Amino acid sequence: MIVLKNISKVYPPDVHGLRDVSLHIKPGEFVSIVGTSGAGKTTLAKLLIAEERPTKGTIVIGGWDITKIKRREIPYLRRQIGVIFQDFKLLQKKTVWENIAFALEVAGEPRRRIREVVPHVLKIVGLDQKAHRFPRQLSGGEQQRVVIARALVHRPKVLLADEPTGNLDTMNTNEIIDVLKKINAFGSTIVLVTHNREVVNGLKQRVITLSDGRVISDQAQGKYILP
Repeated sequence: MIVLKNISKVYPPDVHGLRDVSLHIKPGEFVSIVGTSGAGKTTLAKLLIAEERPTKGTIVIGGWDITKIKRREIPYLRRQIGVIFQDFKLLQKKTVWENIAFALEVAGEPRRRIREVVPHVLKIVGLDQKAHRFPRQLSGGEQQRVVIARALVHRPKVLLADEPTGNLDTMNTNEIIDVLKKINAFGSTIVLVTHNREVVNGLKQRVITLSDGRVISDQAQGKYILP
């Protein structure tokens, strides 16, 4: 599903974001990417969605070599990879329904499909009863669930969650992780970038640990071992 071969990323003048990283994430895996600040987690996430280009190496996602992806192809890549960020980026003057529908509208989807997809993804995240509320009327955890629903509209093969619980309390964090586990059970590959030790250790799934731009640990059922 996701293959990185000898990936390095160097920022001018000589700052190494990643150093010779090679990974293989299989379809249907739930993988946590962990590490302290500056370890390379964010750089890796940006490379996967083609927000950054590698300095060296090859990235293949779903059989597609995106190493030298053309700008016009990036929207198609991001339909294969649903992205969830720490900041919700919801449109405050649109309802939950409208926020999700907007992601389909900008992709040119017909109204009939929008009317089918939006209720479906709302049900997955447990917000079907709050479709007509505005973001300000929701808790932080509920807003993040709207973001997840929005990321699911194109049925992505991979869901990249970059610190999705960074602004949430323990209860809302657990709810978001439960939603991600549910989506993973449907067959989607989950890549969770996080510094939350409790979340990672509670998952008991594969853990890839970065330090100074390198992979220092890759455990099938690992733990967050850094101090």
